This record gives sequence, structure tokens and C-alpha cells, in this order.
Amino acid sequence: MFLSAMVLAQTETRTHEVYFETDKFEVPPTEHYRLLLFMSEIEGMDIKKVSIYGFTDDRGSDSYNMVLSQNRANSIKTIFSNNEYDESIITNVDGKGKILLKLVKEEDIHKIRGLNRKVEIIVEPYNPPRVAKSKEKPKVEDIIKGELKAGDKFTLDNILFKTGYSKLLPESKPVLESIAQALLERKDIYFTIQGHVCCTQNSRDAIDRQTKKRNLSVARAKYIYDFLAKKGVNKRRMKYVGMRRKFPLGGEPKFDRRVDILVTYVGTSN
Repeated sequence: MFLSAMVLAQTETRTHEVYFETDKFEVPPTEHYRLLLFMSEIEGMDIKKVSIYGFTDDRGSDSYNMVLSQNRANSIKTIFSNNEYDESIITNVDGKGKILLKLVKEEDIHKIRGLNRKVEIIVEPYNPPRVAKSKEKPKVEDIIKGELKAGDKFTLDNILFKTGYSKLLPESKPVLESIAQALLERKDIYFTIQGHVCCTQNSRDAIDRQTKKRNLSVARAKYIYDFLAKKGVNKRRMKYVGMRRKFPLGGEPKFDRRVDILVTYVGTSN
């Protein structure tokens, strides 16, 4: 029963509304927090498309309201991008102008106008969800144990991060434990840990939801660095760097929330 309800929640269309101050298109802090909660709720969905529609209240000229409503829609799209949502699924970002004031009691007009200054977000998932195709790849532990040279680079497959965060998904921890053990045994390689993000505009870094800083790719690399150091890997062998969104893989966005290892030197064991 619980499993059926969970599957149903992942295949139903979801909606959310963000409200704005008069003549403003910047998202108020409380609304920004509500939006991030909504994003957390839809992370597990196989999203087909996202539509974003901006509105204003009934005051102001038609031309002014069209521009304002479009700016409001754009501001929501930017937040999606900053939080690693794939822009290709955002199919509509439209300003619709004003919503006419309904016939209500005089004392309710300000409240109704406040509800009309909004952006509507409609999230439509694939129904049924698509089946992910898996590809057989050599384990990172085996790559580490094999023949390596300076310049070799490999991705830490199955080391996946939660959208907008630098902390690993729980299922990634055992994999990283095995990688740490392989690096403890292979003491002759020096390397740089490269963190990546997905979906941001151009090559910008994404915002770390925990710290509110725009340095998520660096934070992901440092998370791996700190983990390996805690397990005993010599810090002198390691560096970490954030690559922002400079090197997308071109596949599913979740695989761009990744960490690569670049071998910088292969010498003798310490």
C-alpha cells in the first residue's frame, strides 16, 4: 500500500505557487524557502517538463504587467538553474500579465491582489517513469589498482550527490569506502579531485543549499577530499578543485553532479 502511494506520487502532476511583493520580481526569502522545499519534494520524480507562468495583479498598464510577469517567471527559472535542474525540461517560461480582480468585499481586495502577484509552476512527470539504462563499467577500485600515468582521468561512478548539496546519497558511501581502501593500498599516485555541477546557466557554479554559497562544485570536491583524508589517505597526495559546469557529459543531469579523479603524478610508494 505504501509502495503504491509512493509510485503514484512520483507520476502525478505537481504544482506550486510563488508569491511576490507589489512591483517586485525578486523572490522574497520566505517564498524562496518554500520553493526549495518544493524542489526537494520533486527530486525523485522522472520529470518530463516544467512550465513556469508569471502573473501580476490588476493594477498597472498592460505593457508594464507583461514585462513584470515575465521577469517573475524568469526569476523562478534562474532558481531552478542555480539548484541544478536541467533547463531542457523547462519548456515554458512565460509572463501572462495581469489577473483581473474578482468581485469581492472591499476589505479583501489587498489579499486577493497579493494572491494574484505570483508565479505558477507545473511539474509534469513521465507516466510511467522511464527505465534507466545501465552500462557496465570497470570499478574505480580496479582502475586504481591497474596501470596509471599522469593525465589519466576517471569518474567516481556511483558517487552521486543530492541535488543542490555537497553531501553524498547514502548508497554512495560504501562505494567511496572501497575507493578509499584502494587509494590507501596504492600509495604511488598523486591526484586532483575535480567537482562538477549540472544544469547551471553557462559555466557558472551552482548554489550550495546548505551554505547558500555559489561554490557547490568546490564543496563536492572537498567533501571527497575530507572523506579520503579521514580514512588515512595522505593529504600531500591530494588536491581538490571545483570545475563548475565547464564539462557536462551530455547525458542525464544527475551524472553531471559528479567527481572526477585526475592523476597528476605516478611515482614510487612512500
